[in-house]
Amino acid sequence: TMRLLLDESVPRRLKGAFGSGFIVETVPELGWAGTNNGELLRRAAGAGFVAMVTADRGIEYQQRLDTLPIAVIIMLAYRNRIADLEPLVPQVERLLDPTMERRVYRVAV
Repeated sequence: TMRLLLDESVPRRLKGAFGSGFIVETVPELGWAGTNNGELLRRAAGAGFVAMVTADRGIEYQQRLDTLPIAVIIMLAYRNRIADLEPLVPQVERLLDPTMERRVYRVAV
């Protein structure tokens, strides 16, 4: 099982769309709401997460991509609503691998 962190920009209910092979937790559940992305990624890496899923398109411009502590997956949808993001979940699941590179990945419809 792989641990996956859902950023605050993604609806919490999206965690129910992931299959049983994933342990999906949200930033608010962990008490990390309001934490800046750099610190959030460091905490996630330290807690054993493989990747963080976000809808924040600006994250790749706010972080040094050559030193990411975990992979970041950006979901690109028309809106950040569950109905728009849920169809992207299978693409996210296919990307997830314990040996995935620590870089930014993008999934889109």
